[in-house]
Formats: sequence, C-alpha cells, structure tokens
Amino acid sequence: MRKFRRAAGTTAVLAVVALTANACAGQDSAGAGGDSSEIHIGAWLPLTGATASYGVPQRAGADAYFKMINASGGINGRKVRWTVKDNAADPQQTVQIARELVGQDKVVAIVNANGTSQAEAAFPFVLNQSKVPVLNEVGGNESWFKPPRPGLFGTQTLYEDQAAAIAAWTVQDGAKKVLVVHSDPAAFVNVAKQVEPVAKKVDPSVEVDRLTVKYQTTDYTPVISKVKAAKTQAVILILTSPEAAAFLKEAKLQGLSLPTYAYAPVAAESTVSLAKDAAEGLKAVQLVKAPSDTDPAVKEFRTAMAKYEPKQSAGFLALWGWSNAKVFAEIAKTIKGPVTADAIDKAYEKATKVDVGVSPVMSFSPGNHLGTRSVQRVVVKDGVWTSEGDFYTPPKRG
Repeated sequence: MRKFRRAAGTTAVLAVVALTANACAGQDSAGAGGDSSEIHIGAWLPLTGATASYGVPQRAGADAYFKMINASGGINGRKVRWTVKDNAADPQQTVQIARELVGQDKVVAIVNANGTSQAEAAFPFVLNQSKVPVLNEVGGNESWFKPPRPGLFGTQTLYEDQAAAIAAWTVQDGAKKVLVVHSDPAAFVNVAKQVEPVAKKVDPSVEVDRLTVKYQTTDYTPVISKVKAAKTQAVILILTSPEAAAFLKEAKLQGLSLPTYAYAPVAAESTVSLAKDAAEGLKAVQLVKAPSDTDPAVKEFRTAMAKYEPKQSAGFLALWGWSNAKVFAEIAKTIKGPVTADAIDKAYEKATKVDVGVSPVMSFSPGNHLGTRSVQRVVVKDGVWTSEGDFYTPPKRG
C-alpha cells in the first residue's frame, strides 16, 4: 500500500508540473504582458511633484489615443492595456516601478514614459537584464542612440539638435550677439553648449555667451539685470516652462524687450498661462505641430481629447503623449503573430516612414534607433502657440 501511495503521489506531482508547464507555455506564446486578446504595456510618468505639469497631460494624450483605438477594436484585434505609475520624476522610484511593471505586471514594453535620468536608472534592469524594450521615451540624450542600444528606440529629436535649430534660427533672424540663459544641472548645461558651434557655423562673426541660473529659481530680478548688462541682441532659453515664464514676466516688468527663443520643453501651454502677455512673440522649436493647427490629424487629436479626456487641455504636452502612442500603435500593427518584447524590437528596427500626421515622419533601422532629427517652429501669437512652416531638419552639429 505504501508503494502504491508513493506512486500515486508522484503521479499527482507530475500532473501539477505538466499543468504548470502548459500554462507557462500558453503565456509565452502570447508574449509576457497579456494573452492574445490584449497588448499590455507600461510607463513611468511624473504625475506628482515639480514636473507633473509635463506628466499629467502627456498621460492624458496617450490615454485618449489608446481609448480611441480600443473603441474601434484595438491593434489587429488586440486591446491595448497601458499601465502608468507615478515616479514623481525620481530615479529611485523609477527603478522600483520598472521592477513592478516588468516583474509583476509582465508588460511587453515600456512605452511613452518620461524622464532622462529616471530612464537611465531603470535601463540596467529593463533593457539589460529583462530584455524589455523602452520605446518613445520623452527625454534622452545622444549617448542613448550613438551607438544604438538594443531595445531602446526614440521619437524625440535630441535636445542637442533642438539647440542647433534654435541657434541657426536666431542667427538667421539677424542677431550678432546671443545670450543663452540656462539652468545649472549638467543636462541643461550640455544643451546650452550646443548653441555656439552651430551659431558660428551660420555666421562666424556671431558672439555667444551663456548665463547660468540656479535650477528652479523663482526670483529672476537679478537674472534680468545681468541680461540687460550683457547688451545682447537675442536670448535663448534652456529652462523649464515655469522658469521660462518667470524670466519672461520679469523681463517685461523691467522693460526688457528682446527676441527670445527656446527649445521644446518651453513651448508649452503652461508657459503662456504663467507668463500671460509677456510670452507674446516667444519663438521655440517643437516636436509636434501646434495643437491649434487645422491639419486633419491634429483635429482628430482635439476631437479625441474632448471625448475621452475632457478635463485635460488639448495642448502640446498631451499631443506629445498622443503622438508617441500612435507611433507605437502603427508599428505594432505590422507584427504578425504574438506581440512579444522580441517581436516589438524587430518591428521597430524594420519600421520606416511612420507618419502619424502630428509629428515628423519616423524611420528606424538596426543602425538607427532614433526616428527623427526634425523639429517644427512655433511662435506665440495672440496668446496661442502657432505653427510656422513645416517640420525641418536642423544643421548638423560638430
């Protein structure tokens, strides 16, 4: 009888093992992150804290897009489940969130997250250890893409190239003496340093100086005094949106009126709402068309925002989120069979001429993981950001 009981017990254990193996095989065939009826992706975004003004609208824009396509059947019949967690722009929190998204939620990719240092902190676990792709992150620097990192793909023109675009624009408008006002963290300093070489490439006689401002400064009285003393002909702002607004308000208060240019993070509705009429005439480069544009693709965005995210403004930052979500969806549509991390990675490497209508046309390859270098010029006119011209590629740096 004892022999029989041991044999029966062994049979039961083997049955359990077989069932477990079959369950795992079923999960693997559909790809981690969901069954064949859904595509489970995740993101970390600053929904609280100092940069929540970026994360909240970015989430709303992507949510509006995913809700819209899910309402029409999803991607090749699969609904998109986008799990977003608040990292409060903190790298350590981002690492913990990455472990939750990959290890517990089983997402097949990180899509449309936000933050450069935050993503860098999570790369060792997500990209290197887990082999889960990170796609369309808002942020990044040149080292991410030269050489390309396996599983990392970007849709945002590098900040360095944005600086090149602004530099050329400023000089082409006739400025002979330019002052770059930038925050003191290394990321801002690096972008600010890109202005002078390109400005001098356009016109060797141009003078370019830099003025460093402590990060998150609120009192710009002494800063404007220094700008006035510099006797510059144009100003370039490499600041956050609230800092840029503070600069513009104080400049108006002190009677300083200069052509002012900025990179994409400044080209936000928050800059205009905070600076009010002091923002009039501000010029900037952007990653997407102006949300007020009459283009049908932008109209689709506004309509979807009104329907699915009515409490959130249909502004630039929401359009960033929408654009990144749409790029992901267009590339995911090309996948035949299970939507796994590996399948997504291969689909991105083969994706060319991805045109979502609101941002530059994206093209990737095994040797190029950054979809675009192009930008759009925008200007504040009558209190509204307005597109000028079409997307274009700025001069090469170096």
